Amino acid sequence: MSVRSSEQTDDLAQDERSAREELNRRIKEQKVVIDELSHLKKNRKVYIQQPNSNIFFLTDKGETLSSCKKELDRMKKDHQDM
Repeated sequence: MSVRSSEQTDDLAQDERSAREELNRRIKEQKVVIDELSHLKKNRKVYIQQPNSNIFFLTDKGETLSSCKKELDRMKKDHQDM
């Protein structure tokens, strides 16, 4: 094995490790969001931020909780596939 291919293998392993760590961080973050939404009082309003902007829109708590759970399930599946 040459030095160059050894370096490439190390780089790939590092990239995979950092991707796994990033996914773990996002999974933990998503769990916190779900927990926060689950424990809100019924009369509380929920806003969702539009991607890549500072604009928030009023949304339904149930729909938001459902979409967050789906996103968490997808992230967990991606984590298992790694």
